[in-house]
Amino acid sequence: MQTSDDRLIVALDLPDAVRGLEMAERLGESVSFYKIGLGMLTGGGLALANELRAEHGKRIFLDLKLFDIGATVEAAVRGLARFNIDFLTVHGDPNVVRAAAEGAAGSGVKILAVTVLTSLDRADLDAALIRPGPLDEIVAERAARALEAGADGLIASPREAARIRALPQAQGRLIVTPGIRPAGAASGDQKRIATPAQAIEAGADHIVVGRPIWQAADPREAARQVLRELR
Repeated sequence: MQTSDDRLIVALDLPDAVRGLEMAERLGESVSFYKIGLGMLTGGGLALANELRAEHGKRIFLDLKLFDIGATVEAAVRGLARFNIDFLTVHGDPNVVRAAAEGAAGSGVKILAVTVLTSLDRADLDAALIRPGPLDEIVAERAARALEAGADGLIASPREAARIRALPQAQGRLIVTPGIRPAGAASGDQKRIATPAQAIEAGADHIVVGRPIWQAADPREAARQVLRELR
């Protein structure tokens, strides 16, 4: 009987690879897909990604949100692709996306473009001197441009997933939604959130859940609860 579901990606936002591996072992067969981000990169994150993939058969999402000149992004993506990962994030600037797509060519790595971080709202965009306008319109415009530049998919808030899914450019592309909180969970530092079921209904292919699972007294049961909500 299958107990996992690839639509659920668990974010291992833990300090180092040792604790990350311990958590993956606690979650066992209930989780098949893991996200490893910048917070663990200097704590053995790439080694953990390799071990989870090679020895435990897990899928891997490296959430590094790369942003640099084209030649640097292309070289970085080409190097990371050697780890046989599934997803890699870059910022949604079209020049960055094009370079990342070149670096990933032939590797099977899916390049996911970040539109607007789920921890931000309109006031945060104002502080960063981002042009005026409704946040969901800015997300949709950035999404369309990133897809036209060659992104395989997008990272976006579940609140904008339906609008992105309706874009002509989004046909056949991936939408991955962080900012997911199971029913009754605290929002933490996320501002644009939804439940697992709401995100999938809005058009997401995968949801990312971190603290509500790994901070739970029983992480495996917390993951199973998310899977029940998905199904």
